[in-house]
Amino acid sequence: MTTIHPPEPFRIKVMEPIRLVPREEREAKLKEAGYNLFSLKAEDIFIDLLTDSGTGAMSQEQWAAIMRGDESYAGARSYSRLKSAVEDIFGFKYFIPTHQGRAAENILSACLVKPEQYIPSNMHFDTTDANIRARGGRPVNLVIDEASDPANPHPFKGNMDIAKLKAFIAEYGREQIPFGMITVTNNAGGGQPVSMENLKAVSAVYGEAGIPFVIDAARYAENCYFIQQREPGYKNKSVKEIAREMFALADGMTMSAKKDAIVNIGGLLCVNDEKLFQNIKNELILREGFPTYGGLAGRDLDAMAVGLYEGLDESYLSYRIAQTAYLAQRLNDAGIPTIQPTGGHAVYVVANQLLPNIPNYEFPAQSLGVELYREGGIRGVEIGSVMFAHPDPETNQWSYPALELLRLTIPRRVYTQSHFDYVADTLVKIKSRAKEMKGFRLTYAPELLRHFTARFEPL
Repeated sequence: MTTIHPPEPFRIKVMEPIRLVPREEREAKLKEAGYNLFSLKAEDIFIDLLTDSGTGAMSQEQWAAIMRGDESYAGARSYSRLKSAVEDIFGFKYFIPTHQGRAAENILSACLVKPEQYIPSNMHFDTTDANIRARGGRPVNLVIDEASDPANPHPFKGNMDIAKLKAFIAEYGREQIPFGMITVTNNAGGGQPVSMENLKAVSAVYGEAGIPFVIDAARYAENCYFIQQREPGYKNKSVKEIAREMFALADGMTMSAKKDAIVNIGGLLCVNDEKLFQNIKNELILREGFPTYGGLAGRDLDAMAVGLYEGLDESYLSYRIAQTAYLAQRLNDAGIPTIQPTGGHAVYVVANQLLPNIPNYEFPAQSLGVELYREGGIRGVEIGSVMFAHPDPETNQWSYPALELLRLTIPRRVYTQSHFDYVADTLVKIKSRAKEMKGFRLTYAPELLRHFTARFEPL
């Protein structure tokens, strides 16, 4: 039986019209875009589930904060207000704002990563992976084995495999590992959370080896909410208290504030090491801007300061997590496989199970995403071999990810239950003709982050 998610803890004050373009137009748009959903125009999308990054609806308090923005080049009041929020929530000694998460990753990689060095994590997402590779480094994923089984009900499938991590450090040594990471929640593996128990164990392993520990914190608030709801000993702690406990385990963090801080642009890079912070500031000034604005307008800093707290609101988090679960349940009731249990920010359809006739090198999740737009004007994003397949640097053999997923990402405070009913109904129509669907071949692809600009043709 389908569960109805709780009512939205807000009411709609401003509306944006959306339009479903005719099917024949959608087909023409796909061909024009080279069957890459990133290349479609927003005006041609009916329901846009491409990403939750910068696509949320800002609150009245955030819009009011924008009007307070201080656009002074250096030492703006907006920076001071953001600094106060960052110190209160995260507790690191030093921080810089950046224009988004990949800027923070780029700066950190520029300061620390050298060729042939390794960066372990549970699972690196696309921009983290690419920024490490762009410096000659090698990102390594050491998530628990349960993460590769879509049906496994493990409550914390984002956990790092501690035995694998210890063995990896023993094999390569501190000199080859400039820092270690973990992503909360684990986006590449289905938006799955990491437990506090696992975070403590990871922190201890890195600490014993003398390896700095950096958290990719894009969806930290959702992860903290899952800890509160699922992990023994945390149900009486606030999400903010859990966040402080989490970040006290780390030496630094990168964050795309376009997710859990619910802003359209912005990011953070936090560290505790003063010497590293000085190097980070120097790199920031060269690439992004002065340390008190970091490539952002003052109004963006103020909106972020407010959004960091709004992203921790537990009534909002309860509604958001339940909204995602509602869509997953509608699909599961219709026999459409998704990653279980449902993650925080997205529903991940297991495309290789829905389309078993399409092999990974013909991109089943890309095929499903194209068909979803063709059928209903809905845009999702492929999380599979288009995004993550790559040649092994030692053998030059292609390595493919374990899962071929179509991510249906839920923008924050944007869509209602009826929108998700439409998404579910559209996928049910596609499922009825899944055996007829074909894959795609690449006609153009860059070396890194190819999913953003690649072009395809149907087989």
